[in-house]
Amino acid sequence: MIMQTKISERILLAKKVLKEEADAILNLIDKLDNNFDKAIDILLNCKGRVVVTGIGKSGLICKKIAATLASTGTPAFFLHSADAVHGDLGMVVKGDVVIAISKSGQSQELIRLIPIIKRLGVKLITITANPKSELAKASDVVLNIGNCKEADPFDIAPTSSTTASLALGDAIAMVLLQEKGFKIEDFAFYHPGGLIGKKLKKVKDLMKKGDELPIVTEDTLMKDTIYVISSKGLGVTTVVNKEGKLTGIITDGDLRRAMSRDPLMLEKPSKLFMTKNPKIIDKNEYIGTAVKIMEKYVITALLIVDEEGRPEGVLKLQDIIKEGII
Repeated sequence: MIMQTKISERILLAKKVLKEEADAILNLIDKLDNNFDKAIDILLNCKGRVVVTGIGKSGLICKKIAATLASTGTPAFFLHSADAVHGDLGMVVKGDVVIAISKSGQSQELIRLIPIIKRLGVKLITITANPKSELAKASDVVLNIGNCKEADPFDIAPTSSTTASLALGDAIAMVLLQEKGFKIEDFAFYHPGGLIGKKLKKVKDLMKKGDELPIVTEDTLMKDTIYVISSKGLGVTTVVNKEGKLTGIITDGDLRRAMSRDPLMLEKPSKLFMTKNPKIIDKNEYIGTAVKIMEKYVITALLIVDEEGRPEGVLKLQDIIKEGII
């Protein structure tokens, strides 16, 4: 008899919350209209910074949106609406664009900013669920998140609405990224630290090269090949032809398999035991790309060759792990 596990009331409630928040995002899809295009045009033409402002839970969402914009090529910062009316509005200057987030559109801290924003000639984009609000009426563009049903039983706690606002902010950032031609090189520039920065390091930064690079010829006897592999300490060696061009690779694994099937392998040439057409990667590729290749082919080393096909480096999975990338 198959026993069925009863779903607890907690899990049922959690699923309900997730569905309501997911619906809030999905409902945004049909709400995107010309106003979204207008907002993007304003942001693309911004000569200064994008100032994202809000209060309470919306303020926390503003912080995330500002951080995402700044890290993807759009200079931005968060301005707390309450602090703004007590002097911090001096951070906003002519040429900036303000994105205000308020579900009700009636937050007094935000409304009190309107006269000064207008006096500066700064464009105002509002994300709200109330397009008829005072804040919305004063805006150059209104992005309507719709009447999101909050996930709490009282339809009060900011949950679905803040989720929708965050998703819309991400959509804005990604469209701007695309429109500005933001490249992975730019991403690397803005993320020099942490795991992201490490994955955006290039192969040439971690590969073994020069005297560290093990090389044998196709005619090198396996007893000598084993010595090269051991002395270089990489558990692998490249194999080249008479012209010095890469033709294969021999790994520790290849050695073990060769020994098990051929007791006389030590006196035979390396070309009989090498893996032909080994996987190579350009030295200017990113480490993240190298990891994907290694995972796809279940290998622990990639080779790098120069323009003439000669071995130039070896990238080892072990070194990537030591770097803390995976």
